Amino acid sequence: MARRDTSFYYSFVVLPRDQRRAIMAVWDFCRAVDDAVDEQAGNADRVVARTTAVAELAKWRRELAASFDGGPLETTVARNLVPHISAFNLPRRAFEDVIDGVEMDLDERRYATFDDLHQYCLRVASAVGLICIEIFGYKDARCREYALNLGVALQLTNILRDLGKDLGIGRLYLPQDDLARCGVTEDALRAGVVSGPVRSLLTLEAEKARDYYRRAALALPPIDARRLVAARIMGAIYFDLLRRIERSGYAVFGPAIRAPRWRKAFLAAKVWTQSMLGLPVERSMAGAEPR
Repeated sequence: MARRDTSFYYSFVVLPRDQRRAIMAVWDFCRAVDDAVDEQAGNADRVVARTTAVAELAKWRRELAASFDGGPLETTVARNLVPHISAFNLPRRAFEDVIDGVEMDLDERRYATFDDLHQYCLRVASAVGLICIEIFGYKDARCREYALNLGVALQLTNILRDLGKDLGIGRLYLPQDDLARCGVTEDALRAGVVSGPVRSLLTLEAEKARDYYRRAALALPPIDARRLVAARIMGAIYFDLLRRIERSGYAVFGPAIRAPRWRKAFLAAKVWTQSMLGLPVERSMAGAEPR
């Protein structure tokens, strides 16, 4: 587990062993699906890259079907997932949504409006959240709303952080109507200069991310606050990342902005302690704390 992303490690290390193993299996499956397309992003031969990615996604669709329906499995990743499907009643539709979302990255797609981008975020991020809350366990159905909103917030933060890197492989997730509203062209973004209009655009997108952190915070049912401590740690770490991006003046065209390990460990310990004491954790995400 420690070799995975540190945000993953500090969020899920607090879980009981059975939940942690299930989360690792889900995470590995989703990571493998994501890699099916991302690993071809650097392939100069676009035809070969797309053909390979399509074949890989088809393989993961077969693996998912066999995992739920029974049948021969090709990969260790799928074999590791199977025991947790029935143990935690994992939702098949959410896994299918993840694959559908990753499939949207096959082409150099553009998103005309935020509503279009929102659909992408629901598939690649919120769907994972809907799987995870089944593992954490919950009593109040509003936890689904929490997972949906937090997933969008995390994905919007990722999109901001990776803007420069994504442009380098032909991807641009920021809504086209937002670019037009701020007077920004794709060429201006590729220039990698945070001009006044670019700053206005990135501020607009950061505000949207903040809005979804706020929605998640307000949707979190108090009765399930302790059960969702791992998700709350993940939310705190990513909200901290969003604030770092803002405070950097939107330095998103160079090396990726990241929080140091000690900061993630500090946030994890803080959220865990506050959760166990029944104290409010999401106050800053709800907009009560300045940038």
